[in-house]
Parts: sequence; structure tokens; C-alpha cells
Amino acid sequence: MRKDLEWEYADLEVSENKIKEVGLQLGFNLPQDYINCVKKNGGASVFPEEFNVGNAERCFGSLFSFDEESSEYIVKKYEIYKPTLPQKVFPIANDPAGNLICFDYKNNKENPIVVFWEHENAVEKEMLMREEGLTEDQAEERARENVFYVAATFTEFLDKLHD
Repeated sequence: MRKDLEWEYADLEVSENKIKEVGLQLGFNLPQDYINCVKKNGGASVFPEEFNVGNAERCFGSLFSFDEESSEYIVKKYEIYKPTLPQKVFPIANDPAGNLICFDYKNNKENPIVVFWEHENAVEKEMLMREEGLTEDQAEERARENVFYVAATFTEFLDKLHD
């Protein structure tokens, strides 16, 4: 992991076991490189903070927290966004504009890729099925239109952060 990253406003350190338990409770096997980072930097913002999604430049907000009292508690965030996120997509951080940085387990449940989820035009899948008459598969396909590849691993994502 990069040594030049500056993490600010981190929560108190959390145990690896707690991070793994939370992930498994929500149905996700969190990657070890993420666990190593978030146990010391949960809730933190980082500098440099910019990364690219295709040709667009984006800004990292902060990692979600493993502190149950935090408004950025990762379980609360997952429950809030789950109705609009595609299946097998797990949010780990935000950007200042309300978008999410996520793990996508669609093609590999042990080694997820890092994706950017854009909240503009995102609609709850249940509402799409109810109001637009879409099937569950069609609603899932529509939800995936807001997901964009960023990196093959969390470490690679951190390596892509720049000024």
C-alpha cells in the first residue's frame, strides 16, 4: 500500500475481526488490502484525493466508518443505498457529490473490482418494476448503467489517487 497517502479524520482503530464480521453479516467477503487500510483509516478522507473514471476526474470523499455511532457507519450506508445499487455492489466510500466508491462482486465473489456508482438517474429497483413495469432482471440492468469501472483491486484504486 502507498506510503505517501495522508489520511485525515480517521476513527479509532477497529479490529480486523469486526471488519470481517460486518462484511459477512451483509453478505460480502471484504478483501484483505481494504481491511488493512480501513482498520486504521475508517471514516477518514485522503490526500491526494482525485482519481479518474474513464475520462472524468472524480474526488474521493471519505471511507465509510465501522463506528456504529457514526452517521457514516458502513452498515447504515449499505441499508440506505441497497434499494438503488445493483446486486453484489457494496459501498465503501463516498465522494463530495453524493456518489459512491464500491466493491463489485458480480464476476468474482472473492476478489471484487472497485467501481464508481453515480447517483444521478439512480432509481430504486422496486419502483422501476412497479411504475415502469420492468422485470427484476431489467431493473438490475438499469441499475448497472450507473456503475463504472475504476480499478481491479482496492490497492490499485489507492495507487490511482493523484493531485
